[in-house]
Amino acid sequence: MSKYIITQNVADCIGCRACEVHCKDKNNSGPGAFYCRMIEVTSSEGTVPQIDFVYLSCFHCEKAWCVDACPTGAMRRRDQDGIVYVDAKSCVGCKACITACPWTVPQWNPETGKVEKCDLCKDRIDEGLEPACVTKCTTGCLSFTTPAEASQAARQAYAEQLLHNRR
Repeated sequence: MSKYIITQNVADCIGCRACEVHCKDKNNSGPGAFYCRMIEVTSSEGTVPQIDFVYLSCFHCEKAWCVDACPTGAMRRRDQDGIVYVDAKSCVGCKACITACPWTVPQWNPETGKVEKCDLCKDRIDEGLEPACVTKCTTGCLSFTTPAEASQAARQAYAEQLLHNRR
């Protein structure tokens, strides 16, 4: 498992897509390539329609299918923190990683003829900073954290909700 994850408080997200914009700007990603995406999820309670926005980026899987599928070793996983990234110099553009990923996280850049993907802004992490999508989130609904901290925060929020509902 990756040492880091990005979590989202869906209730606070307004769907402004600032995360997508700042990610594209920081990474200079090609047309149509989105390293993170806001997915619109619609539902309805009775007659009132609802739209939620769900953040999706790379999960940086411990057993990353994209890494296993890459024939050149361009898709890599850092030992120190589990971040999965693309070494552009080694990428031959075969798209095997795109096919292997069940979430279609790796993206094709037609301008470079190579695959690109979220690397959690590893250059920023190495400098002690958070990923661009998190720091530029308009409502602060994205958090850069560890899996253990995210699990603790989720349990805490659930407990608080239970207490609130009892009153």
